[in-house]
Amino acid sequence: MKRVLFVCLGNICRSPLGEAIFNYKASELGMEADSAGTAAYHVGENPDHRSIEVARKHGVPISHKARKFVVEDFDRFDYILAMDEHNYEDMKALTHESTEHLFLLREFDPDSNVDLNVPDPYYGGTEGFEKVFQMVSRSVDGLIEYIQSEQ
Repeated sequence: MKRVLFVCLGNICRSPLGEAIFNYKASELGMEADSAGTAAYHVGENPDHRSIEVARKHGVPISHKARKFVVEDFDRFDYILAMDEHNYEDMKALTHESTEHLFLLREFDPDSNVDLNVPDPYYGGTEGFEKVFQMVSRSVDGLIEYIQSEQ
């Protein structure tokens, strides 16, 4: 079983979408995902209602309680996906061990050019959540292909 962790700042918008989309697409492939945040702002909370709405709109089940990323997650997961460069650097700073299984999620997005960040939609409207859903969904497809090629 390959384990994947999606990480954003507060673990209520982007990373729960990554977790939900990945689990929806990869559950039959012997892979599973979780998500976490680099900050503890929302520990124990459900995903943002707009993340829930956009996931449901696309038929993707979403159920998660926010938690904070901990250094032990490096050992618990085979692949760790940061939603942006700040999350990536925050996690990387927690360890002196190898971070070869730490990636920016959009490294797997065929439509990403220069900007590998998934923008935080928290302060915007529902259209931002739809845009993030599409980015994450494309990236998850590429990630699944990558993981399968590694096996």
